[in-house]
Amino acid sequence: MRSVIRSDQLLMSLIVRTLGIQAYDSTWQAMKTFTEQRQVTTEDELWLLEHPPVFTLGQAGKEEHILQNTQEIPVIKVDRGGQVTYHGPGQLVAYTLIDLTRKKITIHQWVHFLENIVIQFLQAFHISGERHQGAPGIYVEGKKIGSIGLRVRRGCTYHGLALNIDADLQPFSYINPCGFKNLKMTNLTDFIKIKKTVNDIIPLFTKIFRESMHE
Repeated sequence: MRSVIRSDQLLMSLIVRTLGIQAYDSTWQAMKTFTEQRQVTTEDELWLLEHPPVFTLGQAGKEEHILQNTQEIPVIKVDRGGQVTYHGPGQLVAYTLIDLTRKKITIHQWVHFLENIVIQFLQAFHISGERHQGAPGIYVEGKKIGSIGLRVRRGCTYHGLALNIDADLQPFSYINPCGFKNLKMTNLTDFIKIKKTVNDIIPLFTKIFRESMHE
């Protein structure tokens, strides 16, 4: 039998799951099920993965922001906040299944936390990430590298952030990313000399995330 975890331990506890490439639909359903079934003693989790090519439309999403879809990439309407975005291989997706009530933080504070994670990650490569007011996410030299979209149920959040590592950026040209016309996207590998894959950077990302959770 698993021992009972004290409340102070729960504040520090984080289960990290590295899941490889996963279909969007089944992962989304798994996040919803986890959140619906979690209890006050459930440990927080971080799911790290990649998706096959897919467009997702958030709750505020408008189909008019899908300009073309010549590759016939699936379009899925989802329950996160925000507009349309693209997921695909070469992009790290970090789903944060976190009890915000237990941590006594707001959704706006959590967005700020996730943005800081990306900024710290980029700093490890001597890259300066920046925020843009009114447009959540992280940008490098005016181009977006990290996107955030969340959903909160019963004080617990799911969905999370997407960070472009070495992704095919062409599908972003088929949409207005996050609802912004002519928004340019970029990859980590656009700013470093050595090619990196998602698997290469997961240990560093996980380390930064864990350390930030404990601050």
